[in-house]
Amino acid sequence: MDSLLKKDAIVRVADDFSSGRIENLEYPLRKRGKGVWRSKNLSVHRVDLKERSATREMMKDIDVVFHLAAQHGGRGYIYTHPAECSTNMALDQNVFEEAWRAGVERVCFASSACVYPSYLQDQSGSSYLLKEEDADPFVRDKAFADLEYGWAKLMAEMSLRAYHHEYGLKSSAVRIFTAYGEKENETHAIIALIAKALVRMDPFDIWGTGNQDRNFTYVGDIVDAMMLAAEKIEDATPVNAGRADRITLNEAAEMVFKLIDWHPREISHDLSKPEGVSSRAADLTNAKKLLTWEPKMSYEDGFKRTIEWYRLHRNLDKLRKTLPKLLMER
Repeated sequence: MDSLLKKDAIVRVADDFSSGRIENLEYPLRKRGKGVWRSKNLSVHRVDLKERSATREMMKDIDVVFHLAAQHGGRGYIYTHPAECSTNMALDQNVFEEAWRAGVERVCFASSACVYPSYLQDQSGSSYLLKEEDADPFVRDKAFADLEYGWAKLMAEMSLRAYHHEYGLKSSAVRIFTAYGEKENETHAIIALIAKALVRMDPFDIWGTGNQDRNFTYVGDIVDAMMLAAEKIEDATPVNAGRADRITLNEAAEMVFKLIDWHPREISHDLSKPEGVSSRAADLTNAKKLLTWEPKMSYEDGFKRTIEWYRLHRNLDKLRKTLPKLLMER
């Protein structure tokens, strides 16, 4: 949204604010009716896109749709909320069909690395990079997504290809890998680590062994990839947006401690909590070829930006009281 507004685009945001906050939109918004806010080229609408009529209304006079709406969260959320994650299939179908009926020119869909089979990511310390063809639903024995959330994302990719094939809808699907950054909530790993460090949690709790590694990808890089995909891909070909290098959760925690200039006396590892796949990173061959894209933000710089934003926008005294409940929702 911010990047689009900087290009003088007229932007309409549709969100039910089940996870985000209206306060995250740092613009002089003025309320213009029930669930509607406006500011110059920006309008924000509190709607549930699973409701067909609401989706139809949001598609009027729109040229390009960036479809990021979903029931989502970190590993804990998708593990404990399978029914909610399954509703994404209905939401996605509404968006694609109403976009086509409204004559939208292009749809860019936020897919996920969860479309990839877990068995390709179950070896700690792996150097394997996930390739788009590893989750090709049109090739025998390739489709084996990660839980209901992953299957819903993969089915949405198939649906988007169908709309392109049958109706010519110009489409792209960006497989996002472990995104983090400003304005995120505590259901995701990096924000959860930052929140626990800022309230000086000691013993400091890390889910699982902490040896599981990820290619945490800064949100600004993800935004760049999606904007390029919307411009350059028309046939719904999926493309990875992540990093080809990785760090463990333990290493990520240590980096947060360093940037905050604090370290707990004790670190505990909760082996009762889901930790997801053991190792995940992206092959960027197609991203470089199709989008001329690769991530620019380093782990340290991205973590620093996220910490600064979180410290500025969260009341730490209040956070100390509410954090246990927020972390339970992971």
